Amino acid sequence: MPLVTTKEMFEKSMKEHYAIGAFNVNNMEIIQGIIDATKEEKSPVILQASSGAIKYARVNYLMKMIEAAVEEAPDIPIALHLDHGPDFETCKMCIDAGFTSVMIDGSKYDFEENVALTKQVVDYAHAHGVVVEAELGKLAGIEDDVNVAAEDAMYTDPVQAKEFVERTGCDSLAIAIGTSHGAYKFKGEAKLRFDILAKIKELIPNTPIVLHGASTVIPELVQMCNKYGADIPGAKGVPDEMLHEASKSGVSKINVDTDLRLAMTAQIRKVFAEEPSTFDPRKYLQPAREEIKKTVQHKIKEVFGSSNRV
Repeated sequence: MPLVTTKEMFEKSMKEHYAIGAFNVNNMEIIQGIIDATKEEKSPVILQASSGAIKYARVNYLMKMIEAAVEEAPDIPIALHLDHGPDFETCKMCIDAGFTSVMIDGSKYDFEENVALTKQVVDYAHAHGVVVEAELGKLAGIEDDVNVAAEDAMYTDPVQAKEFVERTGCDSLAIAIGTSHGAYKFKGEAKLRFDILAKIKELIPNTPIVLHGASTVIPELVQMCNKYGADIPGAKGVPDEMLHEASKSGVSKINVDTDLRLAMTAQIRKVFAEEPSTFDPRKYLQPAREEIKKTVQHKIKEVFGSSNRV
């Protein structure tokens, strides 16, 4: 099966009330861990790369690794998505390179500018058979090139969301209901605005909804990192139960990046601490890859509900 767009994936997920995991990829081990998990769970998957990941891995290497993943998992629907495309040029480059889905993030602009930029990307993407995710509302936190202070974050307005989708023709919409980027999502108690989500689904029932900044920041992984020398105190994410609720309440795509970083780092730190004489990269990248697989399997099975949906 070649790379697919998210269109059919999302139609099925909206009908059957589950979410599809969109996992950020940066290197071979992360891709392998994700694909190993999806094969075992028989789950559709979205592999996504930010512009930072593309700069790091280089687009040609990335495409060849994705090609290998598709060959290795012929029965799994796999979409390749640009996460947080900052401008039209980046989206165009990814569409031309073979991505099947792109996100244009115009959330930092005012409403009219966001509409105009999104529409420009939609027109080009649709002419090339590619689907487009857009964003309305601002998520706090830091991830790659995205950096929004907590006081500048804002919830998505449901009425604006309807107008935005109608005017831009975007295929899915990332909304802000309380999640945030990075490992420090909440200072107090975690809270998501399910009332806003319900209103948005009521107004645009056929538009797939996306949650960014939705890593759980798995406590065991944070503890393992800190046990072996990391310094990430107070890291806190979105609890699994809330994400599970979101996946049953109309969210079609849930993004995961921080949890994969923690999984990889925890195992690498463990090997370095317990076996200081080790300098063969395979000796620490293999357990890192296994931890990625374990983390992705947990998300698919226990949180998103996408197991056996192929």
